[in-house]
Amino acid sequence: MKGITLLLHSFYILLLVLGVLRSSSAENDSNEDVNGKQVYIVYMGAADSTSPSLRNDHAQLLNAVLKRNDKALVRNYKYGFSGFAARLSKDEANSIIQKPGVVSVFPDPILKLHTTRSWDFLKYQTHVKIDANPNTLSNSSTSSDVVLGILDTGIWPEAASFNDEGMSAIPSHWKGTCMKSQDFNSSNCNRKLIGARFYTDPNGDDEGDNTPRDSIGHGTHVASTAVGTAVTNASYYGLAAGNAKGGSSESRLAVYRVCSNFGCRGSAILGAFDDAIADGVDVLSLSLGASPGFRPDLTTDPIAIGSFHAVERGIVVACSAGNSGPNSYTVVNDAPWILTVAASTIDRDFQSNTVLGDNKTIMGRAINFSPLSNSAEYPIIYSESAKASSSSLTEARQCHSDSLDANKVKGKIVVCDGRDDGEYSTSDKIDTVKAVGGIGLVHITDENGAIASYYGDFPATVISSKDSATILQYINSSNNPIATILPTTTVLDYKPAPLVPNFSSRGPSTLSSNILKPDIAAPGVNILAAWIGNGVDEVPKRRKPSLYNIISGTSMACPHVSGLASSIKTQNPTWSASAIKSAIMTTAIQSDNMKTPITTDSGSVATPYDFGAGEMTTSESLQPGLVYETNTIDYLNFLCYIGLDITTIKVISRTVPDNFSCPKDSSSDLISNINYPSIAVNFTGKSVVNVSRTVTNVGEEDETAYSPVVEAPSGVKITLTPNKLQFTKSSKRLSYQVIFSSTLTSLKEDLFGSITWSNGKYMVRSPFVLTK
Repeated sequence: MKGITLLLHSFYILLLVLGVLRSSSAENDSNEDVNGKQVYIVYMGAADSTSPSLRNDHAQLLNAVLKRNDKALVRNYKYGFSGFAARLSKDEANSIIQKPGVVSVFPDPILKLHTTRSWDFLKYQTHVKIDANPNTLSNSSTSSDVVLGILDTGIWPEAASFNDEGMSAIPSHWKGTCMKSQDFNSSNCNRKLIGARFYTDPNGDDEGDNTPRDSIGHGTHVASTAVGTAVTNASYYGLAAGNAKGGSSESRLAVYRVCSNFGCRGSAILGAFDDAIADGVDVLSLSLGASPGFRPDLTTDPIAIGSFHAVERGIVVACSAGNSGPNSYTVVNDAPWILTVAASTIDRDFQSNTVLGDNKTIMGRAINFSPLSNSAEYPIIYSESAKASSSSLTEARQCHSDSLDANKVKGKIVVCDGRDDGEYSTSDKIDTVKAVGGIGLVHITDENGAIASYYGDFPATVISSKDSATILQYINSSNNPIATILPTTTVLDYKPAPLVPNFSSRGPSTLSSNILKPDIAAPGVNILAAWIGNGVDEVPKRRKPSLYNIISGTSMACPHVSGLASSIKTQNPTWSASAIKSAIMTTAIQSDNMKTPITTDSGSVATPYDFGAGEMTTSESLQPGLVYETNTIDYLNFLCYIGLDITTIKVISRTVPDNFSCPKDSSSDLISNINYPSIAVNFTGKSVVNVSRTVTNVGEEDETAYSPVVEAPSGVKITLTPNKLQFTKSSKRLSYQVIFSSTLTSLKEDLFGSITWSNGKYMVRSPFVLTK
């Protein structure tokens, strides 16, 4: 590997978020000093609701720690919640956890970083007919007072996506700042980029990164995707050419640099949440999280803690679901107060085709700038036929390191078989082929799915296993097989789209099977967006560094949703965070651009475990008709149901009513009754389950009636009481019950369905799952 910036092209960023390149990046990093101390986070629940000064018990405990060591304090949390990060010994940490008012004490974890056409594609993925021209560039000079905060790797402020031309003055409610550093000052902020903060590493590991400026690219990419100003003639070296724009180009941007080359520290993430709450953000976007194998509980998860206090104050928090699919139980950031985002594709593909000597063309997927001729004139060989004497046939067929004979490969295009080979990536096989003089690579694999990975100037492409027979048959039937690999071209109106890519993390949630996660899907595959201006790695020969990049991941999906949330907040400024979340979920679609059910990369019909409520829409979500409002009491009850005691809950939340108490019969099954836009029911040992929901009419008509349409799985009966919702001027909130009855003796697999309320104008859909 040549450095961290190499990771941030589409293939390498995926390796990073999957943890291939940094095996410990999501685990607690001890970093013990010579005295056996490391950084611990001391979480003490709610901050003082009336004053930003330290809570008494917080101050006393902090003073006690500092009295022992005046250099112990790393960071203090006092605005959005209470606590601190400090360098402690294990014994000191164990002592502090016993103190009154302390919810949890845990080592400072390191979490991981988990486009143009995407917004146009979403515009046409809708239940209603849209007549506007998709090529029209909309860059309204109007401004919104909505502020989107992004916790990521920082910002490249010179990017055209953050131009503030035509924007009005900074909103009066904004209390944030633009921190100065050696390469960043207040003049780098403007009426678009109104805030920029960074957080120093307590161990000094990222001393060169003490700046809001993005040296990696990831933060700039997600920020421009979410709220970037419209820019004409954007492309990645001519690919994906078009008009680049964010989903809410009128919104303001505040960035909080919590990630560096060493990962994203939990203490910095909590510091950013604390500051963002005090600064006055309206929406928060986090394209980062833990690995499925490292799953802290709610009281030791920095994102769950910070987002709880943000949502409690009305801030929408959207987080990426993770890139560890397609296995089940891999979704992260799955607390019910978080809007959890899976990834999907758009109707654009990047193809690098292989042309054979018999004039047949094999479609491949890759991003390369092949210098080869467009004519099939280069010898092509199946790698198995070029086996080195010291390697096995399997090693040669899969192009493992040192497995090929240079005398047989030099000057040829090599076909490598990646089926049943999870060890060597396409990039690894490029290295193998280049080392023995090969001039190109055709990789047979289905592992990459819909992703077009970046291979620079080397002619490399990926073909599916179903297309392999054609190319192998040609090689075996010809005395002098020849071919060429064409440079990448952009393919528009690709069908089917969207798909759910293999890498997108899947449900069910390990936190609770009674909450359906992920919540929503959004474009996250081969997304073009702004990039840092000083990138030097992986630049094609005789080209200047690109100001845009194409990368993939749920990291790219999350800002699509947070951008949409910002637009909804702009049009509906009084809506709660949960109303906005509900609007996004209940208006999602489940069909692709062929009017057939959305599928996964592997071809199976997608389920709510793959994409939650479905693919986000950008029109209906602005006027959803009805919303499910999940209030703080719902979340407090959730904490009861998962086993927290009332004493701890009252420390965590600043809004616990005096008369609130956990139900005596608290159990995880009661989580199904939280007023969530989707429904998840544990059916183990049951034949009938009753679930309640409440909806609020936010449509234009006060007097209106909604009737249900139910899609139920075989063997399950759904009864709704009442079976019609009649809203009036005096009755804007109505409740209903869902009775699930099963005639099955037992569930052999989880079953899915949906309940849709409609008044003829709006369709309000809630997916449900019955778990075995």
